[in-house]
Amino acid sequence: MKERFAGFQPVRRDRLVQETRHDTYQAKHKLPEPTVCPQCGAVFHDGRWQWLVRPAIAHEETCPACRRIHDEFPAGYVTVNGPFFEDHREELLQLARNEEARAKAEHPLKRIMRIEDRDDGIQITTTDIHLARGIGEALHHAYQGELEYHYNERENLLRVVWER
Repeated sequence: MKERFAGFQPVRRDRLVQETRHDTYQAKHKLPEPTVCPQCGAVFHDGRWQWLVRPAIAHEETCPACRRIHDEFPAGYVTVNGPFFEDHREELLQLARNEEARAKAEHPLKRIMRIEDRDDGIQITTTDIHLARGIGEALHHAYQGELEYHYNERENLLRVVWER
């Protein structure tokens, strides 16, 4: 047997499993079902947060989106600026709100936190990186312009800049 594996060196791999992405707002434990968020009314059922009728008896725990809003700690930033923004402000804001409504209908954790006026445009903060990306893509699809993504994997943070 030894001759058959002569020269074989077993590869030692680190046995410590490294977390690929750390999100402080992700539940550290499995939530009991059903769980209801006392702030927004979302229900944790079948392993995810959903918009369902509030059960008569349910565990209560604040959902990750409401915790982000309370802590003022967004996962996504969408910056909209440029001369086109000044002339079409309400259209662009409505497009962002429509994108949020579409995403939030299926995924309660995807919400706009705040829309702030800036010197040359606006900044939209979101509770989810995918919503920030979706708003940027919707703006780019509807009005073209320049679209940039800056993703910080370590902080699970996405910055989207749209300009025209």
